[in-house]
Amino acid sequence: MTTPLRAVRCIVTGRVQGVFYRSATAEQAARLALGGWVRNMPDGSVEVVAAGSEDSLAALASWLWQGPPAARVTTVRIEEWVGPSGTTFEIRR
Repeated sequence: MTTPLRAVRCIVTGRVQGVFYRSATAEQAARLALGGWVRNMPDGSVEVVAAGSEDSLAALASWLWQGPPAARVTTVRIEEWVGPSGTTFEIRR
């Protein structure tokens, strides 16, 4: 029996642009076998859309609060995502 997949959209705020947050998130998502993407937003936040197992999504959500060493995360807002998410994880510009 396969585990049902779920998709979420996360908005991460704080010092998250210019600190390799996107590349570190993509590496973490790949380790967790998640599909989706990460991109910088015009307001200085980072958007993450990820799809996969509940356990992998929970691990990513926890990691998003830390991020790479230079990041200083102040909030991580998570909501359900019903749009397409893909099967691989990519960095979007």
